[in-house]
Amino acid sequence: MDDARVTRAGFGAVLAVAEFRAMWAAELLSVCGDQLARVALAVLVYQRTSSAALTGLTYALTYVPSLLGGVLLAGAGDRWPRRDVMVAADLARAALVAVIAIPGVPLWVLCVLVAALTALGGPFKAAQQALLPTVLAGERYLVGMALRNVTIQGAQLAGFAGGGLLIAALAPSAALALDAVTFVLSAVFLLAGVRRRSAVAAAVRPAWLSTTGAGIRLIWRDPALRTLVALNWLAGFYIVPEALAAPYAAGIGAGATLVGLLMAADPAGSVLGGIVFGKWVPERVQVRLLGWLGIAAGLPLVVFVFRPGLVPAVLLLAVSGLLATGYNIQGTVSFMRRVPDEHRAQCAGVNSAGLITVQGVGAAAAGALADVLSPAHTIAVAGAAGAAVAVPIARAWRRVGREDP
Repeated sequence: MDDARVTRAGFGAVLAVAEFRAMWAAELLSVCGDQLARVALAVLVYQRTSSAALTGLTYALTYVPSLLGGVLLAGAGDRWPRRDVMVAADLARAALVAVIAIPGVPLWVLCVLVAALTALGGPFKAAQQALLPTVLAGERYLVGMALRNVTIQGAQLAGFAGGGLLIAALAPSAALALDAVTFVLSAVFLLAGVRRRSAVAAAVRPAWLSTTGAGIRLIWRDPALRTLVALNWLAGFYIVPEALAAPYAAGIGAGATLVGLLMAADPAGSVLGGIVFGKWVPERVQVRLLGWLGIAAGLPLVVFVFRPGLVPAVLLLAVSGLLATGYNIQGTVSFMRRVPDEHRAQCAGVNSAGLITVQGVGAAAAGALADVLSPAHTIAVAGAAGAAVAVPIARAWRRVGREDP
């Protein structure tokens, strides 16, 4: 089957690949469980401490340690069979969540366990991203990444929307136990549906820190990889509307109940973007448009200088999310194809860890700036800054994007 026919076949073509289907189902289960766990942890900690600060700290621990896992642990997917790394990470996370779910676990122990749980997401995701180009050949890989984006964003939307309702019906500990079950099921799907392949670096296993440094050096020395990483890290600017959703809603009189609608707008746009770019835009066109999409994603945010009402704000955020998805999916595909197979997991981990870091820095900077400017003006500044930074990135991509690795 040629590439053009694969692209026209769309999502059905990649779901016909049994190994991808198993990996897709496993990831979907994990994402649903994680979103439920985030809500459950927030409720559990607040019930026990009545402290907003400790609740926020615990929630942050479901993201921040991914930096450690993404940089230091991601190389496991290059040193050992990638399916085995994913299964081991799933089973370890299931055990950690099961302990967290035990009523009466001391708060400091809970925080340590949550941090360890989050760090294990780094090697899982890195091994998964490194394995996908092997499982899906040609343009099936692009379509598969688009399908992942659609389902992951949809699961996150459902998790945030339905998590509170489910927690109301179940105790937080029961919801966490359900999350542990999703990790076990994910491991079962991987064991049953994904072929075990030998480690790509089985013959020679360099020192762990040497492996980590090799991934960073590889990205730094390749102008195309550097450009793709810079493009991906524009998310540090485009995360700002999500970080300021609550104060912005208050500023336009939308009320706290509509904050979730503002936060869901970007993921909703991402779902639509995954369908548009995954099914209807040829890959060669996406490659040419990568830089332009990075610029365009910031422009709808500039309109926030006029402090739009709820409906226009939701539409603008959705459009920004749609455009950002275009460069995120193709950028990741181009990045992973360019990295040698023996370094894919480590390089994927470095890229993901940096992405999480810039999002955290962007959110923190936005909060500080919003105390000086209004939330609306801060969102506009972030959009303008992101578009401006994307201009030299787009120019660099025009120079190096079509070169052979």
